[in-house]
Amino acid sequence: MTDIATEPPRAHVRIVYLGPVSPHWELYSDYGDRTLLDEFRTRALARLVLLPRDDPQFRRNRERIVRDAERERISLEWDLGIPEYDA
Repeated sequence: MTDIATEPPRAHVRIVYLGPVSPHWELYSDYGDRTLLDEFRTRALARLVLLPRDDPQFRRNRERIVRDAERERISLEWDLGIPEYDA
């Protein structure tokens, strides 16, 4: 079995649900390349901009955002305003 070294994240983003009134979402970053973060923010908000957290499309788009973050090596933190779902 081969050990695969995992590389550290290049950035960190916290995605926060603001509530049922638009805009619903905001993204905050703690560290990382500004260009990388701006591009990721644009893609993520395009998937979230009109979706409240209870919309069925949110679950599918959340998974797409997670995969995008994994590709870019961005660590994600979600704040959905529901303690048992915050990850």
